[in-house]
Amino acid sequence: MYVIDRRLNPSGKSLPNRQRFLRRAGHVLREAVRNVSVERPIRDVNEGGVVIIPAHGIGEPSFHVGQDGTHSRVLPGNQEFLEGDRLARPPMGGGRGRGAGKGSYKGGGEDEFRVALSAEEFLTLFLEDLELPDLERRKLSQTEAVGLRRAGFQKTGSPANLAISRTMRNALSRRMALHRPRPDDLERLIEALAEAEREGKYKDIRLLRGLIATHSARTRAIPYIDPIDIRYRRYEPTPRPIAQAVMFCIMDVSGSMTEHMKDMAKRFFMLLYVFLQKRYKQVEVVFIRHTDHAKEVDEDNFFQSRETGGTRVSSALEEALRIIGERYPVSEWNIYIAQASDGDNETGDHERAMKLMRDGLMPISQYVAYLEVDEPHSDMPLSSLWKTYQNLDPAPSMRRVTMRQEIYPVFRDLFRRRDGLNVE
Repeated sequence: MYVIDRRLNPSGKSLPNRQRFLRRAGHVLREAVRNVSVERPIRDVNEGGVVIIPAHGIGEPSFHVGQDGTHSRVLPGNQEFLEGDRLARPPMGGGRGRGAGKGSYKGGGEDEFRVALSAEEFLTLFLEDLELPDLERRKLSQTEAVGLRRAGFQKTGSPANLAISRTMRNALSRRMALHRPRPDDLERLIEALAEAEREGKYKDIRLLRGLIATHSARTRAIPYIDPIDIRYRRYEPTPRPIAQAVMFCIMDVSGSMTEHMKDMAKRFFMLLYVFLQKRYKQVEVVFIRHTDHAKEVDEDNFFQSRETGGTRVSSALEEALRIIGERYPVSEWNIYIAQASDGDNETGDHERAMKLMRDGLMPISQYVAYLEVDEPHSDMPLSSLWKTYQNLDPAPSMRRVTMRQEIYPVFRDLFRRRDGLNVE
């Protein structure tokens, strides 16, 4: 997305200042999009809308000539105050201007700019700098993207594709084949003519003038670059392999999950689903809901079903391993796992869950993220499931949230673009 400043360039404004302003406005717009997304309903995450930017966010610094020293001014019409008097605060916190609106009770305010963003623009800013960690090319996908590759040269094309080196090579070959005089040869003839004229060698003068005329005519007849010399780079579409990946979304919907916890978990997975649909064409998403038993569901049931029950985390891990074995060979697919739970689990299931994660899922997964949800302002200690995962080596990337406003920052932290290793 590009922010275009269409204001006229006033005097005293330099290009670097204008470029800094555009970068600052883009940063403010991205922050505004992220703030708006926190309060949006789940189904409206991938829709556009109006984003409000405060005026101070796009202001530009300016310089003006000031006056030094202490100055005394006499203002006409003052019959009430003398030097040193203290002025009372104006009523309602502001002056009595000519505007039709009412004054601010807080004595100040600022204008706001409203920017209407399309769904595409909103998602571009919303998902900027996010990626799937450690995505590798395990095997060529059945469907491939179409890219462009160099395919030689052609005689016609866009000026942007002009092949300068090939054009100059063709021109040099043509000039050599047609014996076009070189510029230094003509200069030597001119110098020889000047010397013959100084020495009075009339026979040499006539000969040199004839050669100069012949060389000049031949130079004009044989151009330095001819249209037949010009070549353009040619590109042709070519299939480009895409890495295959699958994301397992595992959500706890047991009775210990309150509506607040489920709402936060759904928001996290909605962000993840929109992110995958927007950024990757060959990423499949598998939805798994679990109580004391787990099953694979479609998107609608994953986000809307009201099933509840006990809690057995190992059932969801077993279901994920079963699906991987049946449909997603490890040698061909990049496997990602995102799990959300309140951390509650049957006491006798901890060892089973640790074994499935340590020996089954962690070795074959590119990245495993665990989100633990809790009630607001909760001072409960770390859950048993958190401690179980924490003892793994390597451990999943784990985060804990208690309020809806924390979902988006945590999501960006888990899937931000990183350099080097991505699994924490």
